[in-house]
Amino acid sequence: MKGAEWYQTDEVAEEYEEKRFSRGGRLIDRREKRAVLDAVEPVDEKRMLEIACGTGRFTVMLAERGADIVGLDISAAMLQQGRQKARNAGVADHLEFMRGDAARLPFPDDHFDTVFAMRFFHLADTPATFLSEMCRVAKEQVFFDTFNARSTRSVYNWLLPMGSRLYTRSEVEGLLDGADLRLVDADHDWILPYGFYRKIPGGIADPIRSVDEAIGGSPLGDPLASVSYWNARVE
Repeated sequence: MKGAEWYQTDEVAEEYEEKRFSRGGRLIDRREKRAVLDAVEPVDEKRMLEIACGTGRFTVMLAERGADIVGLDISAAMLQQGRQKARNAGVADHLEFMRGDAARLPFPDDHFDTVFAMRFFHLADTPATFLSEMCRVAKEQVFFDTFNARSTRSVYNWLLPMGSRLYTRSEVEGLLDGADLRLVDADHDWILPYGFYRKIPGGIADPIRSVDEAIGGSPLGDPLASVSYWNARVE
C-alpha cells in the first residue's frame, strides 16, 4: 500500500488531523462524516468495522452513536491517536482499535453488519484484494470512497509525494462485480480537490465551497466531481 511507512511515523500521526482538517479542511471533515452517516445510519447496536481507521475520526463518531465498532489500521501511531480521541469522547469502553493488514482481515466471514473505508482506496496497490476482504467479513453493507480519474485531482496528482490511485466509474463497477457486491447508490462531490481547501482559511473556503456545491448540483457536477462515495450491498 502506498505510504504505509509514512503513515506509521509518530510525527505524521500527531499532526495528521491538524494539517488536513483545520482551516478549509474543516469543510472536508464535515462532508466526509456526513457521507458516512448518510450511508450507514442507523448505527445503534450495529456491528461495524472501519478499515484504515487512522486517528479514529469515524470510529469514535459511530461509537458515540451506539455502534459496536472495530477500527483497524496498520499504523500503531495512528491507533494511539484514536485511542486518545476515544478516551476524550468517553467511549473508550465501547469500541476496539486493532492493528492489522486490510488484505488479510483477522475476522471470520460475515462477522460485521457494515464494513467501510474512507481515504483508503487511493493508496491501495491491489484494490480488488482489499475490497474482496471487506466483502468477505461483511454481512450486509460495504461503503468506501475513491478519488476520480477525470477530475481536477488528476491535474496535480503527479506532484504529490505518494500520488494517488484515481478511478473511473467503470473501474469501480468492475471492482464491485469482482467482489460480488451490488451498488446501491453513489454520491459524487468536490469539483475542487481536497488539497485546495486545506491551503486556505475557513472564511475564504466557505464561499468557494458554496460555488463548488452549486456546480456539483448541476448536470456538470457528477462528471467533474473529484470524490465519489460508493454504497454497496453484499450479494
